[in-house]
Amino acid sequence: MEHSPVHSAADVERMVREHGDMLFRICLSVLGNESDAEDAVQETAVKYMLKAPAFQSLEHEKAWLIRVAVNQCRDMGRFRARHPQTGLVQVLGYVSPESSGIMEALMELPEKYKIVLLLYYVEEYPVKDIAGMIGRTPSAVKMRLQKGRRLLEEKYRKEYL
Repeated sequence: MEHSPVHSAADVERMVREHGDMLFRICLSVLGNESDAEDAVQETAVKYMLKAPAFQSLEHEKAWLIRVAVNQCRDMGRFRARHPQTGLVQVLGYVSPESSGIMEALMELPEKYKIVLLLYYVEEYPVKDIAGMIGRTPSAVKMRLQKGRRLLEEKYRKEYL
């Protein structure tokens, strides 16, 4: 896979226009607050501009962006572990009122379940693609989806029904 030296400003603008909202939702769900999510998306855009490979397709580009964004969120989460993260109010501003209880319950799940559920159900990625994005096997993704659904159902039933 060849690396281009730098993507142009036009490339970055197109990437943000096409994928920025999706990246923001993912980062917001992982980090729990808007400013951290915005920072993670900005860092992802910088990495896209400076380090992105020549993509084979738009789906390859999208998968690369998601992987970089998730890794950026993990790095930021480790770095900012001591800072309070109160993101439910902000996240709920980005989902419909009828899904807010589910979204609240989703936000309370451990990160490894939250990410696969979000990528599978919200972004509609197949298990195989999610496995590549998070560096796990398809079997591991299926297990996380299964356990994540169970945890989500338990949390939702307990708190919102």
